[in-house]
Amino acid sequence: MSAGEYVLLRDGGQVLIRPYAPADRPAVAALLQRLSAESLRLRFHARGVRVDERTLEFATAGHAVVAEIGERAVALASYARLRDPRRAEMAVLVDDAEQGRGIGTVVFERLARDARREGIESFVAQVLAANQRMLELVHNLGFRTTRTWEQGEVEFELDLRPRPEYVAQADARHHVAAVASLEPLFRPRAVAVVGASRQRGAIGHELFRKLLAGGFAGAIYPVNPAAGAVASVHAYPSVAAIPEPIDLAVIAVPAPAVVAAVESCLDAGVRALVVISAGFAEVGGEGRAWQEALLRLCRARGARMVGPNSLGLLVNAPAGALNATFAPGLPAPGNLAVASQSGAVGIAILEHARERGIGVGAFVSLGNKADLSSNDLLEYWEEDEATGVIALYLESFGNPRRFARIARRVAGRKAIVAVKGGRSEAGRRAAASHTAALASADVAVDALFRQAGVVRCDTLAELFDVVALLASQPVPAGNRVGAVTNAGGLGILCADACEASGLALPSLGEATRAALGALLPAEAALANPVDMIASAGAATFGQALRHVLADPGVDAAIALFVPTAFTDPADIAAAIAAACSPPPPKPVLAVFVGPTGAGDVLRRAAAIPAYSFPEAAARALGQAAAYGTWLRRPAGSIPALATIDPEAARPIVARALAREASPWLLPDEIAGLLGAFGIAPTEAVIARSAEEAAEACRRLGPPVAVKLVSRRVLHKTDVGGVHLDVRSPEATAAAYRAISEALAATGQAEAMDGALVQPMVSGVVECLVGVVVDPLFGPLIAFGLGGITAEAIGDIAFRLHPLTDVDAEELIGSIRATKLLHGFRGRPPADVAALRDLLLRVSRLVEEVPEVAELDLNPVMVRAEGQGALVLDARLRLSASG
Repeated sequence: MSAGEYVLLRDGGQVLIRPYAPADRPAVAALLQRLSAESLRLRFHARGVRVDERTLEFATAGHAVVAEIGERAVALASYARLRDPRRAEMAVLVDDAEQGRGIGTVVFERLARDARREGIESFVAQVLAANQRMLELVHNLGFRTTRTWEQGEVEFELDLRPRPEYVAQADARHHVAAVASLEPLFRPRAVAVVGASRQRGAIGHELFRKLLAGGFAGAIYPVNPAAGAVASVHAYPSVAAIPEPIDLAVIAVPAPAVVAAVESCLDAGVRALVVISAGFAEVGGEGRAWQEALLRLCRARGARMVGPNSLGLLVNAPAGALNATFAPGLPAPGNLAVASQSGAVGIAILEHARERGIGVGAFVSLGNKADLSSNDLLEYWEEDEATGVIALYLESFGNPRRFARIARRVAGRKAIVAVKGGRSEAGRRAAASHTAALASADVAVDALFRQAGVVRCDTLAELFDVVALLASQPVPAGNRVGAVTNAGGLGILCADACEASGLALPSLGEATRAALGALLPAEAALANPVDMIASAGAATFGQALRHVLADPGVDAAIALFVPTAFTDPADIAAAIAAACSPPPPKPVLAVFVGPTGAGDVLRRAAAIPAYSFPEAAARALGQAAAYGTWLRRPAGSIPALATIDPEAARPIVARALAREASPWLLPDEIAGLLGAFGIAPTEAVIARSAEEAAEACRRLGPPVAVKLVSRRVLHKTDVGGVHLDVRSPEATAAAYRAISEALAATGQAEAMDGALVQPMVSGVVECLVGVVVDPLFGPLIAFGLGGITAEAIGDIAFRLHPLTDVDAEELIGSIRATKLLHGFRGRPPADVAALRDLLLRVSRLVEEVPEVAELDLNPVMVRAEGQGALVLDARLRLSASG
């Protein structure tokens, strides 16, 4: 069997799609013979079609793919190139018994992907007007389509480029399929525990007892061929022997027996599995082979699997819990859904949620992620009405680009809070370009989370602080905070922490100050934070909080309390709760210093999160405010750009890759490639001798810069390869000779390919724009301060390709030195619009020339507003594997 891929269908099932091979001829013949006469007419545009060798040859001509369920071919799609090699004619047919499941669509998508890889840009399809299914399929794909009608036929031409509209529709189709496939996991009618031992302490036994104790509404069956009963419940020798259909099986047998146990479950119709057993890919060798066999089994049978090496699944509801975890206790039901790649971390999250009173509706320990991943869970929880906030502990990404698209969509409806393990700078790779050297192992993750609206936390403690807020309070409409306290020092610490977290404590409005002045003693401070002094009682605390919340210049409030001899913390908590009844449209946080127990009162009475220190509250609120800012930002789009000619870039790329597999381009090649995308480097001349350098200076006019041209030496300044402000032709010739002599002195004379002579250019700010390709995340686009100090200062930010106009704007504004671009201490404002245009053109270059491996535009001289941005130097490396 040829290599292929399993694809989810809209009903949650799966189909294997793979290239057609001659050995498939009998299966395809059987498929054609099963088709009705009408289906054959619609496919072949003729009545009375006979399924013979000629028909088979016609149906499989050109490039063909076949779809299988089990051992049965259920669909066939093919294309054949036309006279114009960029166009191909295609056709699809689907088994009558399998129509309506989305098989035709997924086969078409695979065929289109194959065609794009072969340089085909458009499909032509001729469809009979009576073929409504095919007409709907073509219409709903999302490709840009033109159509013509002639004598009862419709001829479509589909532009196969994956435009945003197509990607969005493909994602929508996958979303429907993913949600349907997970219904048996999260809403099973009956559950079996395979490997439910009679022995207390055994994994299978304890899981079975936890399921019984949780109060699950459906039936729970122990499966043990050597026992008549487990925990006084009748046991069955196999899942097939159970008298009702089983949706979910929890597998807790030794690793060598798991494959056979799973196959037995699938034979009995099980559609979801949680494999607790360890000893698979995490140990390598035979365990990896077992895991691959498990995955093949599940996909061939259309089942979903959590694990292996999982610590379980929890579906928590007020009516009862499906608890197949090892958690010592259960949190109350709530709107938080949790996915953890580490089982131990996940159990710790459940336990901490229970201690802090945070309700959890669902928990999945992903284990080895052989099948089910965080992407799948986000798809499901997006539609789950009981889920309001999603918490993730991640250690790796299987498909980060899909994660980015899913998370961006989900985060528009529900907050996603994540901790990503593995942030160490030990992951920084050795690299030649400034951009690659600055791209630490973690910047891709950070860029992904920022663009997708994921709230990123550094620690699990911070994750809980943020979740406690977002799960119970509204998202703030801005970053303006009002604070009330009975201790001035605590208020100062809160103000400092708020500022460090991107929050502001504005002056309160005149009406608010007047109301507070009438309420509080003369010794109180009416500034923000409001210091009510230590004698403030519960009634005063509550009324002051009401006044601050009513201030239109405040988006959120923090109430801070230090226990004193004058007040009972429980009374203060009750007063805060009363001040928030009915719940205000602004978030409220409380800080109670010391073990007062007041937090429990607040959670029960008004779902207000309580913190032990102001720093934790400020960090949580800062994260929530940043998420609110992301929610309010425009969606962004990828704008059309003038003077783009991707076709002009292809010959340059082809010649460079013919020279070597991973070449650094020469200046004239770089100029041609950048020029194809409307990025014009400053005027320059390549000199091959001192005399040519002098002549270039005469032509360009002094002063000039003289820079080494070399495919071997990447950092010119390190070898004396840059001479600036050269003011005469004679000095230019001398600079050329000096560069040559400096290389010769270090034994690198042959590394000099010439020198670049260009006019000296001044501007407002020197910047760096760059690209580096991460093997997992794809191209990262960088922006920051440029020049020789780029790496030393490190003021640089990254975003994932492709950039929208909003992404480009935010990228420019995300570096610390962004104020230099907007006029600083008498400098004129820089041409930020030209800089934004440059970033978008670089993103388009990366899209059209995927062979780009590293790119440095450094420095980019950003001139005064309206005068543009000039690329003064560029390094660009291609890779044949791009």
